[in-house]
Amino acid sequence: MATYGISLLTLLPVRKTPSDKSEMVNQLLFGDLVEIKDHFENWYLIESMDDAYEGWVDMKQLQKVSEETFNQILTSERFFSNDLINKCILTEENIPVQIVLGSQLHNLKNGIFHIEGFSYTFEGDSYSAAVPPQINIIEKTALKYLNATYLWGGKSPFGIDCSGFVQMVYKMSGIFLKRDASQQAKQGELVNFIHETRPGDLSFFENDEGDLVHVGILLDNEHIIHASGKVRIDKIDHNGIFNVFEKKYTHKLRLIKRVFEE
Repeated sequence: MATYGISLLTLLPVRKTPSDKSEMVNQLLFGDLVEIKDHFENWYLIESMDDAYEGWVDMKQLQKVSEETFNQILTSERFFSNDLINKCILTEENIPVQIVLGSQLHNLKNGIFHIEGFSYTFEGDSYSAAVPPQINIIEKTALKYLNATYLWGGKSPFGIDCSGFVQMVYKMSGIFLKRDASQQAKQGELVNFIHETRPGDLSFFENDEGDLVHVGILLDNEHIIHASGKVRIDKIDHNGIFNVFEKKYTHKLRLIKRVFEE
């Protein structure tokens, strides 16, 4: 019988192996749902529901939920926190929980949502994933992460990697991409030439061995926003990303994908 959980913490580290010393490969934000696949000592092997990404989390950091609650949350309208950081209040105990941009507030109505019999209040700015995707919203969301430091496995404005950045920006507009760049490259429709691109298209880049290792979001056919050292805007052409400060190409273009039509 399947068991399920939800993150009710600001940021929950997901690790490669069941150890605090293991590298962080992903993060769960407040409201993220998971299926618990296995356990080892004090660790759960979980699979994120939005992208089927696996990893290990500390049992103490994950809230288990009933199948009924899980299904109710999974099918409810999704709202995302639209502030860099805000807080929701566990009403019954008046306990604040800090939440970051992109945290999920399931079935939010009049500033209140419920999880497993507990109610939370939220007075910040929120955005519904049910709203059809719009390129101006996607661009506005992407720019909120500008200058966020690069962090392997990160998914927040306080540390994020290239594919996590792309995933979070699109997730908040109801487009659910996979976790890693190599997985995202298999989604959407191929765009053949840089001059045929539209704002919002995804560009993928390869290393010297030909492996897909980087992804970013095109702002137009000459500029890209991506996480490399930090979330930044750089020039791009048919060769790849050109860093004007370093005066050199830093990433070799492999392919371009379109993941939505406005």
